[in-house]
Amino acid sequence: MTKKVRDTFEFFRARYGAPRITQELLQAGIPCSTNYIADIMHKEHIRARNGKGFRYRKPVESRINVSPNLLKRCFEIDRPNRRWTSDITYIWVRDRWLYLAAVMDLYSRRIVGWALDTQMTEELTKRALRMALQGRDAKPGLIVHSDRGVQYRAQGYRDLLSANGCLPSMSRQANCWDNAAMESFFSRLKVELVYAVSFESISQAKSEVFEYIEVFYNRVRRHSTLGYKSPAEYERKCA
Repeated sequence: MTKKVRDTFEFFRARYGAPRITQELLQAGIPCSTNYIADIMHKEHIRARNGKGFRYRKPVESRINVSPNLLKRCFEIDRPNRRWTSDITYIWVRDRWLYLAAVMDLYSRRIVGWALDTQMTEELTKRALRMALQGRDAKPGLIVHSDRGVQYRAQGYRDLLSANGCLPSMSRQANCWDNAAMESFFSRLKVELVYAVSFESISQAKSEVFEYIEVFYNRVRRHSTLGYKSPAEYERKCA
């Protein structure tokens, strides 16, 4: 059993702790409990990567094109394409920043749109949103939530929302918990990929991010909020 635990831990690149390793072994027909697996991991001195706390910055007053908080922290939804959330994060690549914009469907926690660029512009958020709109069956009335960043308040981004019948929603001033689901995704991305790899080039970073989002996170990674199913599996079973 110790070998099975270690092999599973290494297969998922130290991204899985005892609860998810337990689920993998159970799916493979190996009876076990979370406490039993946790005890083995403790004795073997193997531990999944941990995250870092939020870094709060002094709020910047944003009043132009600010939308009300329609989402109101309602992160649970019983149908797809009713509530999406979005945000931007930073990824260090050798000697410069790379910016990742992502869009998540709160129904399954699936990343339905994303874009990478060396500049944090309005076009970055529009590219991520276009990918989501092109790949999903979005209907008028879809809520698309974000923070109050200038890229989300830009007129071109708001026009794209309006043209597709989407309703913009924004977090309250300096309140990251209003966008907790996306903050959680970025936290796992940093822990399970970015902090574990030293990116030497933009092309390497793009390739690794693609693998993490499209191959691992959306199709493989077990989410506790989904009953330890991946977003793709959750959508298939609930279709």
